[in-house]
Formats: sequence, structure tokens, C-alpha cells
Amino acid sequence: MSELFDFPKVEYLGGKKGINFLDAKGYNFYNPEEPVTINGETKPMKDWLKFSVAYWHTMDQRLVDPFGEGTAVRPWDVDGVDDVTSMEQALKKVDYMFEFMDKLGVEYFAFHDRDLAPEGNTLAETNANLDKVVDKIEQKMHETGKKLLWNTSSLFTNKRFLAGGATTPFADVFAYAAAQIKHSLEIAKRLNSESYVFWGGREGYESLLNTDTKRELDHIAKFFKLAKDYANEIGYTGQFLLEPKPKEPTAHQYDTDVQTTIAFLKTYGLENDFKLNLEGNHAYLAGHTYEHEARFAREAGLLGSLDANMGDKQTGWDIDEFPNDIYEATLVMYEFVKNGGLPTGGLNFDSKVRRASFKPDDLFYAHIAGMDVYAAGLRVALKMVEDNFLENIYKERYSSFDSGIGADFEADKVTFKDFEDYILNKTNDEIFATIQSGRLEAIKATLNNYIYSVLGTTFNK
Repeated sequence: MSELFDFPKVEYLGGKKGINFLDAKGYNFYNPEEPVTINGETKPMKDWLKFSVAYWHTMDQRLVDPFGEGTAVRPWDVDGVDDVTSMEQALKKVDYMFEFMDKLGVEYFAFHDRDLAPEGNTLAETNANLDKVVDKIEQKMHETGKKLLWNTSSLFTNKRFLAGGATTPFADVFAYAAAQIKHSLEIAKRLNSESYVFWGGREGYESLLNTDTKRELDHIAKFFKLAKDYANEIGYTGQFLLEPKPKEPTAHQYDTDVQTTIAFLKTYGLENDFKLNLEGNHAYLAGHTYEHEARFAREAGLLGSLDANMGDKQTGWDIDEFPNDIYEATLVMYEFVKNGGLPTGGLNFDSKVRRASFKPDDLFYAHIAGMDVYAAGLRVALKMVEDNFLENIYKERYSSFDSGIGADFEADKVTFKDFEDYILNKTNDEIFATIQSGRLEAIKATLNNYIYSVLGTTFNK
């Protein structure tokens, strides 16, 4: 059988072919079969990272922007034009998708329901179109052993969702959203999806002048509970995930960031049924770093999966750039390692190539680079954890709470009156003498040295 992509199968090179990425066409840091140990458990690197190709960006993205038409040249186009209404086109893409994953050595993929097949005039017609493509995907999964990391539903693209899906003020639209999720969960069960993501693309509001926010939040909480009830009914046991994102397209998203989403889950008693799927570019839009979002999710026991992308910190919208920042990847992978990996999640490339990178080869280069940067980050993070680098910094900085009045406070042995008795006659100089430098500059320099040392050792083997 002839190959669909004119690109070689990507292999681990370990720096053996030098640093010219365009010539190498291989991984320098991602070695899929290399044993990696986290929390005493050893398995291949590929089984920890669980890289996933995003169907919507890799197969469907036309590289449009607000000022211009799409530039993407794709071998599955019909007569050079992406015919999004064609079932022939939809079925053709499946073959390309699975060969793409095979050549990359990626074992997982993810999709929205509307990525796969064109909509009909009714939900029944749409479901029929979708099921034809899912039939082929299921066949390909059996043939290749590829797995579905997660799937989700698009409750934001069609104009019916102009005011939201589960937060819409229109009951018929709400009913459509519920029925669409029902069928999507059935597909998750059928394809053994490891998780199911809810992304509230239009679950927010534009103005308080026409929005009953309490009613909308009550509605979406009930919606999630109904979804969980149906998953239980059909025996789908995948992890439910919420994906935080601030603004864009609505001015005020209800799932702005990790802490907001955690508050929502706890308010409505959903924290035992849901974890979080985090995205780098969404963190930027919320005014946070990616590692900030990962830290707060992990410490709440809710870190479920990661969308591996980044954005331009000077750009105020979600550009879904492929990740290439080793510093950021290292800090996110530190949270990953401390979390013991992502048992039902992975690293999904919710990323698209740049508009000027329009050729099919660019899809390969982008994924290779993204996989390498997170594999590099994992290598550095493992060494940091092994050395207790950050743990020792934290321990020293908070050491005053390990003895004396600080330890008594943490053991719930003191009152405000006890604190007053302890501190009342201490001078300012005495108090200031107990304060230690944060040494942030030295810590950052040491982090850089970890990156140079670990990656240099790997690359120069």
C-alpha cells in the first residue's frame, strides 16, 4: 500500500545527526521506549507522556485568521479545496490521520464530535453522518492499536449556540446540547475514551444587563450531573474533565481559570466526578503561567490532563502555538512528576502550525518539536525531583514553622492571645533578623543550570 504522506517514519536520534532539525527529522529528547521511573513505578516514556494528536487542528485547521482566508495545503483536500460538507472528505481524513500518528509514533488522538463529520439538518442526520466516520475510526483503532485519549462535543460552533450550550436561555438549545452530549458519551464508551472533556466555549456572558448568572450556573451544574448520570447508566468509566479558559469568545467565561473552576466544582458538589484539563495558552489569557495552573490543580488533587500548547504573551487571544519553551515545559513537567503522571490523561497537542507554515511537512515538524520539548522538560524535572531541588528550597524557606511558635501554630496549639504574648515586646530589628532572602535570582540560575546539564548530557551521548 502506498504511503499517503511523503515523510519518513520519525525515530529517536538522541542528537546523533546533529542540531539541524530540518535535516534530522527525528527526536533528540523523546525516546518512546526508554524506561522512566516516577514514584517507584517504571514504564516506557511513551506510556508516561501519552502524546495525542488533536483532530481539529491537524486535520481540519485551514490556518485562517481574522484578516485572511486559510492558507493550508492538505493532501486530503478535494480538488485543492477543503470541502467541509463532504462525507467523502470526512472518511478520507481518517486514513491520513492514522498514518500521521503511525509515522510520528504517537499512540493517542483526541477529537470534538463536529471535527469528524458534517452536520445535517437535524440531530438525527448529524448523528448518522458522525457514526459512519466513527465506524471507520473504530476499525482503524482495532487495526493499529491507537487509542482515544479523550473526546468532547462542540457546543459552540453552530449558530444555535450563540448564547451558550448548557448556559443558554433557550430550552430547545439546551435540549439539543444535552442530546448531543448523550451521543458523544456513547461514542466515548464505544471507543474506550480514557477521558471526556467539557470545554465551555460559549458558557459565559457578554453583559449582566441581560444575564441571570445564578440561573445559568445552576443549569450548567445540573447539566454536568445529568451527563455523569448517563455515563454511569451506560457504563462509561472514563474521567470527566473541565477545561478552564478566560474570555474569548465571551467576555466573561464561567470557567476562567483553575481556581475559579475549582470553586465552581466545590460549590455544586462536583469535585469527586471531575478533574481539570489544562492548556498553556489559556493560562496566559488568565494572566497566569502554565505552571501556576498545573500547581493549583495538582495541589487540589484535580490535575487530570494537559493540552500542550503555548501562546504569544503579547497577543491577547488564543493562538494555540506548538510548544517550544523548554523552561516552561520543565516547570509544567515538575508538576506532572509530583502528580505521579496523568493516569487517565496525557499531553494532547491542541496546537496549530503558523499560517505561513502551510505545507503537510510542517505538521510533522511541529509535532516533533512539541514532543521533544516536553520530553526534555520531563528529563529535567525528573532530575530536579530526584535532587529535591525545589523541595529543599521550600523546606528552608518555611523552616520557622517547623519549631517554636510556628510549629505550635501548625499543630493548632496557639490562639491570637498566644501570638500577642510571644511577639509583643520583640523589636523590629529582632523580627527582621529572622527574615531570610528569597534568593530567587540564584534559584533561577540554578534551574537554568539543570536544563543545560541534563539536556546537554542527553544530547551528547
